[in-house]
Amino acid sequence: MNGKALTLCADDFAQSPAISDGILALLQAGRLSATCAMSQSPHWSALADSLRQAAVRADIGLHINLTHVFPASRDSIKPLSHWLLMSQLRQLDVAALTDAMLQQIDRFADVYGALPDFLDGHQHVHALPQVRTALFAAIGQRWPKTLRPWLRAPDKLGHAGDSALKGMILKTVCHGFARQATAQGFAVPAWFGGLYSLTAEADFPGLMASWLAACRGHSVMMCHPGLLAEDAADPIGPARAQEYAYLASDRFAEDLARHGVSLSRFLPA
Repeated sequence: MNGKALTLCADDFAQSPAISDGILALLQAGRLSATCAMSQSPHWSALADSLRQAAVRADIGLHINLTHVFPASRDSIKPLSHWLLMSQLRQLDVAALTDAMLQQIDRFADVYGALPDFLDGHQHVHALPQVRTALFAAIGQRWPKTLRPWLRAPDKLGHAGDSALKGMILKTVCHGFARQATAQGFAVPAWFGGLYSLTAEADFPGLMASWLAACRGHSVMMCHPGLLAEDAADPIGPARAQEYAYLASDRFAEDLARHGVSLSRFLPA
């Protein structure tokens, strides 16, 4: 047994009731140690209390969103391709991005009753150039320096799953994020995983076994579980259902034990 600690984080809480119900069930079963919520969602207010009750031993974060359309966020949402291109050209409005992040942080805190334990980004937008500058600025306006959230660092990707090209692109566009975050005094994981094609055809259990074998130190891994639902706005619904079934299974518990991995919060209280 290697005694490796892993913060397994379910992304996209509050995106839909089906996704959120699956995450809540896994949190209650001890099969997750973190989740991140989309505070712009119209479901956030109704779901926050259930999350608070289920998250006794888990980190609860904010999933910064710039790409997924909710009714109240249409004006600030653009396709991922926009953020990728404009961030690399350094053509983004950092002040406007800071304000957009502050709105999401405040919405989270107003509903949940506390600031998030960590921040990351839907489709990893938080780690792009200029977007990260806005992220650091927004945190500086809401957190004291002695009590900062931890941050997910996509450029620490240690295993690209079944998506080598996707992994290479992610690390390239997010290059330098971990170094800059650390220089600003933020804690980031030494190893990040969970990237794959997000298709129902993918061998998620097999990929998870590979990730559990590869992770090191105190690692962070994302996942995207949810209950199966007819939702045209969620193209990865079938993959979510497959993830949920595996994470709720005895096989997952056996894989954790086999690889000497224990689930824990990233920064235990």
